[in-house]
Amino acid sequence: MTTLAPARPLGDFLREWRRRRRMSQLDLALEAEISQRHLSFIESGRAAPSRDMLLHLAERLEVPLRERNPMLLAAGFAPVFAERKLDDPALQPARRAIDMVLKGHEPFPALAVDRHWTLVAANAAVAPLLADVADPSLIEGPVNVLRLSLHPQGLAPHIANLFEWRNHLLERLHQQIAATGDRVLKALLEELSGYPVPEDTSKSAPKHDYAGIAVPMDLRTEAGLLSFISTTTVFGTPVDVTLSELAVESFFPANDETARLLRQMAEAGPSKSDS
Repeated sequence: MTTLAPARPLGDFLREWRRRRRMSQLDLALEAEISQRHLSFIESGRAAPSRDMLLHLAERLEVPLRERNPMLLAAGFAPVFAERKLDDPALQPARRAIDMVLKGHEPFPALAVDRHWTLVAANAAVAPLLADVADPSLIEGPVNVLRLSLHPQGLAPHIANLFEWRNHLLERLHQQIAATGDRVLKALLEELSGYPVPEDTSKSAPKHDYAGIAVPMDLRTEAGLLSFISTTTVFGTPVDVTLSELAVESFFPANDETARLLRQMAEAGPSKSDS
């Protein structure tokens, strides 16, 4: 269990997350099915909530598990959400599930990342796609997936629709920061935004018609142009901080040609860069 110390009153936490979610006291009170007066008393310190009430408010505010422990401490309760390493025996069923998802997705690429987009695991289909990365330090641990994707010495020069893909990734990062307030992610966004801005390649990039439901990534490789759409998978009801912050990014072929090329690459075996 992570040891934390309260840095401020409980009311400050509640107001911060309520404002982050753009909720008034009345909004939150209605959502939590309590009176606005009672919520006001909790925020001002005139009333002390029970642990169950505090967790209920945190749930309604969609506070990340990592941030709920400091709230509990501020209210005088012990933290309830453990933060284990992924190799902890207690998380082995979850780790096996991740490995099964990654392996089962082959010959298409899939990877698992933590809350800061640090690579946790990847399947065998990912490594061949990194053969043209110019800066080896970008693929040496710890690997940040967003940095690898947008760095001028990473995959960026090989992404045919870089302008579109860059905007998509930065928008996802903006949304994640808005939801979590994570300072590391804010620093990462500042770094990525400082990379050279590519010209709008929409005129020369491959044309897509996905009815606006997905933003593709078009990657130039020695095997040919690979076009992907992606999905994100998270654990449904985690009660561990580490597990709650893990996500599996699965890339699917956006066309038959990409599927064919990926199967050919898998049949050919590991690339020279993997040996």
